[in-house]
Amino acid sequence: MLRSTLKVLVATSILMVFTATAALAVSNAHFVGTPTATRNDDTLTISGKVAGLGQVEVIPVTISGDVACINPGTHHPKAANKEALAGGADVPVQNGKADFSVTTNVPSISPSCTPPMTLVFSNVTVTVTAVDGTFLQYTFPGTF
Repeated sequence: MLRSTLKVLVATSILMVFTATAALAVSNAHFVGTPTATRNDDTLTISGKVAGLGQVEVIPVTISGDVACINPGTHHPKAANKEALAGGADVPVQNGKADFSVTTNVPSISPSCTPPMTLVFSNVTVTVTAVDGTFLQYTFPGTF
């Protein structure tokens, strides 16, 4: 009886050590600096660096936000020419670090956004998902 109790305790202790080690491997995930957003015509590129990822091969990086046509008076029309923005990529990890650069194109907007209307990106968020399910998020202030 004592031997089986001892075996169960040892097995439980070993499992707890492995679980704690796995959690620690990614619990230090963090952005290195602040991610950047660069607009080039109708594309938006989000770049940055993440460290403390542990021993994983890839991480998913996603972009979400809104894109809309704005008139020259900066009024936000109530028309249907607003869309959700989405994009993403699986980014390789080396030595617990990952440099990412994810570009997204404007979704089809109808009616089209023709001059004098201009496209505006807003509520842009980059999300990095660590292997343990931890989400690192950064939401960019303002519009692009």
